Amino acid sequence: MNGLRIDFVLNAALFALVGVALFTGSFAAIGRLSRHDLWTEIVEKQNMALAVFMGALSLALSLIIAAAVH
Repeated sequence: MNGLRIDFVLNAALFALVGVALFTGSFAAIGRLSRHDLWTEIVEKQNMALAVFMGALSLALSLIIAAAVH
């Protein structure tokens, strides 16, 4: 049977949802733990260092969650 199996699709969707939920929760926790409002610092005050840091942190969290889900 070479067709697309529904259980594989459902497993992939479930793991994708778990990964997105973990990433969102982690990012929200980091936002709450920081001393500054991240949106104000990055968008309004143009804090490039914080933007680069949060981007790198997002990539790191994504890799960790992907490895854990895999």
